[in-house]
This record gives sequence, C-alpha cells and structure tokens, in this order.
Amino acid sequence: MRRIVLWLMSTLTVLVLLFGYHTSTSSQPAASAESSAVAPVSSGTGSSSGSASGSTGTSTSTFTGDSASTRWGPVQVEITVAGGTITDVSVVDYPSGNGKDQQINARALPVLVQETLDAQSADIDMVSGATVTSDGYLESLQSALDQAGL
Repeated sequence: MRRIVLWLMSTLTVLVLLFGYHTSTSSQPAASAESSAVAPVSSGTGSSSGSASGSTGTSTSTFTGDSASTRWGPVQVEITVAGGTITDVSVVDYPSGNGKDQQINARALPVLVQETLDAQSADIDMVSGATVTSDGYLESLQSALDQAGL
C-alpha cells in the first residue's frame, strides 16, 4: 500500500511539473525583427534593373536576380555594380510571413549581404538556422551575378 501511494504522488508531481512548464511561444521580437531586417539589407539606391548612371565616368548598374522559390516563400536579391565591383546588395523579397521568419531573416540577411560584399561573389557560407533562406539567397544572387557578367 505504501508503494502505491508513493508511486501515485511521484506521478502527480511529475505531471504538475510537466504541465506547469512555460515555453517561449510569444513572437515578442517580431515587430523589431522586421524593421531590423529591412534596414541593413537595402541601401535605398532606387535604381532599376540594368540601368547605368554616373557623373565621374564610373558606370553604376543595378541587376535584380530571378526570384528563387523556397518552401517558406520567395527570395530575390538585387546587386549594384560599379567598375566590376559589387558595391551594394539589397534583398528585395524574402520570407516574412510570421514572427519566426522575421526573426530568422533579421539575423541571417545582414550576414549574407556582408559576406557577399566581402567575397565579391556567390562563394559564401550559409547561415546556420536559415538554410532555406540562404539557399534562395544564393540562387537569386547567382542569377544577378550572371546578369552582371561577374
């Protein structure tokens, strides 16, 4: 009889602890994640695809890569090239349908953009935890690089 009571009390204790555990399901950083994802990944140059301009003799062209379909949504990259060098990278379209997408992309996109500017090619590392976005980014980036002839 004593064993049964001890077993019952232990089981109840475990159940109370299990159901009392609170997980973090709120998307509290969602509002700030979207604004931080947008700011670092676009420069606001505003030039259209394939256009060239320049007052100092150096031609600046902007190339928009094909939209890459991923299971979480499309990813599209736009690059600005001046004198054969990538001077700016903007992520025109990326998954942002929910708080988790916004949180992941707020962290991943600035890293991908900076690595692209550093490497001057599509030979960059993927961001851990953002594999799907990284794949789409690389596919669209390669399309833009092909258009630019780089």
